[in-house]
Amino acid sequence: MSLKRFIFAITGATGPIVGLRVLRELSRACEVHVIISATSFSIIRDETGIDWTGDDEAGVQEKIRAFAGSDLIHYYGDRNFHSPVASGSFRTDGMFVAPCSMKTLAGIACGYANGLVERAADVTIKEGRPLVLCPRETPFSAIHLENMLKLSRIGVKIVPPVIGFYHRPEGLDDVIDFIAGKVLDAMGVEHRLFRRWGE
Repeated sequence: MSLKRFIFAITGATGPIVGLRVLRELSRACEVHVIISATSFSIIRDETGIDWTGDDEAGVQEKIRAFAGSDLIHYYGDRNFHSPVASGSFRTDGMFVAPCSMKTLAGIACGYANGLVERAADVTIKEGRPLVLCPRETPFSAIHLENMLKLSRIGVKIVPPVIGFYHRPEGLDDVIDFIAGKVLDAMGVEHRLFRRWGE
């Protein structure tokens, strides 16, 4: 594949604005296969004012493509186990989950594919492809930390939305760009979302 292909998931946790920023940046030059958990739609609407609900997958996909300005986006409902991303034979360059709820984190850590997000993550791990999770919870309990440690030990990148200040953010957009940029960095995706140290 000459064009990079990624799976991108948003799950039911606060902070989907970070995921939306990652998605928009990814879709500039990559083919992106999107999964959104059922509980995420209302959180996206409440926190950003963006309504991606639709009568079917095609309707949701049209809205996501309009948001990102890209026809390289493909959307699948979280119960669509017939989608390409549910199979290891569908080759990708990796997967993002941003934000990643603790429920999704636990499902991935235990190999419990209750929905398509967990199934796609399970496939990504078993095929030895990069997986980046942006866990959104605070404080972390010992259970959360143990799940993250279990995944980190097998090579999953854990990138919580931690704020940096060395780039001197001037507002919330700069903070969001920094976190989204760190998520992209974990996958090795080029971007210019924030000024790096020394630049």
